[in-house]
Amino acid sequence: MQTTLSITAKKFKKSCLLLLFGLSLGSQTALAETLTVTYAGSMGVVMDNGLGPDFAKQHHVDYQGQGQGAYGMARLLAAKKVVADVFVSITPGPIDVLKQAGLVDQAQPVASTRMVIAYNPRSRFAPQLAKTGLTTSLPWWKILTEPGFRFGRTDPTSDPQGQNIIFTLKLAENYYQQPGLAQKIMGPIINPQQIAAEGGLLTRLQAGQIDAASGYESATRSAKLPYIVLPDEINLSNPDDSQQWYDKVSFTLTDQTGQQKIYRPQPLVFYAVVLKNAPHPQLARDFVHYLMSKPAQKIFKDNGYDQPKGKPF
Repeated sequence: MQTTLSITAKKFKKSCLLLLFGLSLGSQTALAETLTVTYAGSMGVVMDNGLGPDFAKQHHVDYQGQGQGAYGMARLLAAKKVVADVFVSITPGPIDVLKQAGLVDQAQPVASTRMVIAYNPRSRFAPQLAKTGLTTSLPWWKILTEPGFRFGRTDPTSDPQGQNIIFTLKLAENYYQQPGLAQKIMGPIINPQQIAAEGGLLTRLQAGQIDAASGYESATRSAKLPYIVLPDEINLSNPDDSQQWYDKVSFTLTDQTGQQKIYRPQPLVFYAVVLKNAPHPQLARDFVHYLMSKPAQKIFKDNGYDQPKGKPF
């Protein structure tokens, strides 16, 4: 009887120790900080599959990413409908929205890219698009104007990429001496048949719902899609071409407030900034610093991004 009680007591003690260990482990997990990063929707792959998890592993924290058109996300952050630690934007414009709201100070350039035309390798137009870089007799822009061609892009009122493809096509008019080319490809600037949310544009392309789409080279390479390389004079990647080419195009559009606004090209640079209402300000600063480190820059490069250009602003 005594032996039985002794064994039972030992089992009870062991059970208590295991329970305490489990509670302790659960408490540590519950107390783990969560870094929240909001970013331009085209960065989903590099952020959620690369940079975010790598930083979380190094710093023993959790990571949560949220992507959307950069202007749309900036407005949500400015209105405090979304609260985050860090915002990563493409072009300076969305950062300016947050500066006007008093939510950020200096933003750091962390990567760069250029505009391309991505296409579905199973599209009936794919064989033609694949040859555009090999011959001048079949220009890419001519294929995009063929009957039945389905082109996709993002909303210029909420996403810089949606604005940048308009600039690219307007620049193409000048570069290839094809007046009216932009309208032939896009139709009206706000064309519901073409416009999709930034995070879903390449998904639609991969699914075969469209034949080709505007894209950043970085996101297109991350998605492992074929694409057409465009000349520097129209791809918005080279600051040296600003005065002669980029600065000569613009368009007017009604913004979110109902006011007419003139849009002009900005450099295709990704900027990271800490939000003043960040729940974890030190962790946010660590993340921005991490994005400029060699390990992070390698992840950027492996996903098709170029080195950062320009200065903090």
